[in-house]
Amino acid sequence: MENKTWHEQHAANLKFGDRIADKVANGMGSWSFIIWQTIIVVIWMGLNVVGFVQHWDVYPFILLNLIFSTQAAYAAPIIMMSQNRQNQRDRIQAQHDYKTNIDAKKEIEALQIQLSKLETEKLDRILALLNEKLK
Repeated sequence: MENKTWHEQHAANLKFGDRIADKVANGMGSWSFIIWQTIIVVIWMGLNVVGFVQHWDVYPFILLNLIFSTQAAYAAPIIMMSQNRQNQRDRIQAQHDYKTNIDAKKEIEALQIQLSKLETEKLDRILALLNEKLK
């Protein structure tokens, strides 16, 4: 069995709704969404102000406001679900980073002890050789 990273394990445990919430949050948080929404709003208002098409939403654009309110009512909790999962991923990553740092610290301390031991043995050997030469 292959080892999965913490991120792969987290992604594998996501439910269908979690994946959809993440995709919606990513989509609504993009420049392409803002640009397309702005284009649609400008066209909507333009058609209603100029009157090329029968006025289905006259000023102050009550229907458009209703659409935005409905969009916000659904988007806010979906985005919050995605942010909560991001917070959970960040906590998991921080825990793994902490564990990795502790393991690295232990290895470094063990290496320092070994180097110190080697240095002491080397100095003892040099002193023994010097004592033999002096005799």
